[in-house]
Amino acid sequence: MEKKINSNSIINPLSDLISDDIYSLLQTKGLINEKSVRDYTIRKKFLELKSKNVPASEAIERIRNEYPYLQFDTIRKIVYQLNK
Repeated sequence: MEKKINSNSIINPLSDLISDDIYSLLQTKGLINEKSVRDYTIRKKFLELKSKNVPASEAIERIRNEYPYLQFDTIRKIVYQLNK
C-alpha cells in the first residue's frame, strides 16, 4: 500500500486507482469521502496481510494498531462488508 505525495503535499491513498492530480482536485473541492477512503485502505491492507498467510484475527489486530480509535469488531465489519 503506497501513498504518494503530490506537488501540493496531499497524500493520495488511492494512487492505485486515480492520479495524484485528480485526487488533489477532488480533495480541494471537498469531493472525497474520507471514511470511504479509510475503509478502502483498511480492506486493501487486510487483503495484503491475508495474502502473506497472516491469520484474519492477527491481520485485524495489526490494522487496529494503525487505527487505534476503531474497535476490533468495527474493522472486522469493514473488511468483510460486501463491495457496494
